[in-house]
Amino acid sequence: MGTEILYNYFIEAFTDFGFKKHVNLMAYIVSLFIIAAICFAVRFILNFIVVRLVKRATKRASNKWGEILLRKKTFHRISFVVFPIILNLFADDFPKHADSWEKAIEILSTIVAVLVVSALIDAINEIYGSYEISKIKPIRGIMQVAKVILFIVSGVILISQLMGKSPLVLLSGIGAMTAVSTLVFKDAILGFVAGIQLSSNDMIHIGDWIEIPDHSANGTVVELSLTTVKVENFDHTITTVPAYSLVSESFINWRGMQNVGARQIKRYIYIDAAKIMPCDEKMIERLSEIRLLKEHIQSKLIDIGNFNAFHGYDPSAPVNGRRMTNIGLFRAYILAYIRQHPGIKKDMTVVVRQLSSNGTGIPLEVYAFANTVSFSEYEMIQSDIFDHLYSIVGEFGLSVFQQPTGKDIRGGLTTGVSQGESCR
Repeated sequence: MGTEILYNYFIEAFTDFGFKKHVNLMAYIVSLFIIAAICFAVRFILNFIVVRLVKRATKRASNKWGEILLRKKTFHRISFVVFPIILNLFADDFPKHADSWEKAIEILSTIVAVLVVSALIDAINEIYGSYEISKIKPIRGIMQVAKVILFIVSGVILISQLMGKSPLVLLSGIGAMTAVSTLVFKDAILGFVAGIQLSSNDMIHIGDWIEIPDHSANGTVVELSLTTVKVENFDHTITTVPAYSLVSESFINWRGMQNVGARQIKRYIYIDAAKIMPCDEKMIERLSEIRLLKEHIQSKLIDIGNFNAFHGYDPSAPVNGRRMTNIGLFRAYILAYIRQHPGIKKDMTVVVRQLSSNGTGIPLEVYAFANTVSFSEYEMIQSDIFDHLYSIVGEFGLSVFQQPTGKDIRGGLTTGVSQGESCR
């Protein structure tokens, strides 16, 4: 188009300066340099105009999409489209190098297209991530697969353009490399399949609290990618777990607890079996003064009295008929206390039950749900309940079972020696 003019001009210029050797090559190189300068100048101007227009439109409309597209340099890469366009305008002026010129335009067009599409994929991923649905249905893995496919396809096209052959010829040889590719990209393939399973089965979201014992992971999911899942543990360390491990191995997802807004309390108080006894009239009278037990004791006295009278049992004998026990009243008190506690979720299961003895006393299990999922608040509620229970267990004539310490053993030995000396 104008290259011949430039070309001839520089030939004459170099000849006038006294150059005799390589004049044609020098003129050719300078012409290409000028074309390249034109490409960069036009690209700079176009990029400056487009970016400024997009920034203004984004500020006026408060559109996050425009900001993300700018941050991912999508428009910057689109401006490179002027390179193959300008080169194509000068293509007819290089008849001796028409094939090379055409091949350069094709390769440059492919590279620009890959850069633009790659930036668009990144932008789409970030735009999608700005919506709440991204925590439920993340697409990061899908976007990574799309980029891998993009680079593979573009690589095949670029090689075919350099070789001057059809891409189908190269694709026909890819089958022979499938086994090698499977070994090289094993984690990516397993991760991709696992990502589809995790997403389709709604197994994990960003923000979920998960626990993976085999990988010592216990915290919040912060990132889901093609091959890995990043978990921020509660000590602020990061554990990276292969995505396929979540499919092939077991893990705990606490999302249900977070959705309900309640966290389970399941702890035990071990009662010394030697302290369990039937309640006499004096103990019943004293415990009837406890507000939470008053109604229960009155109802129980009527029920037990009717039962014993119906069967003709003599209540003066401790083993005849039914009687209230101190552990039974303590269990009833725990249940009443937990039900009225402000930190307990009232519409969920509340149970206080006695389990079989295991050699460390009689376990009373407290099973309820705190009305919070906050770790600190949950522990505060749980500790508050058991602080109170441990402090009043003696009011029922009971004691908490615990293993003897060295001090207890030494105290027993000292007592034995003293008794022995006094006998002598």
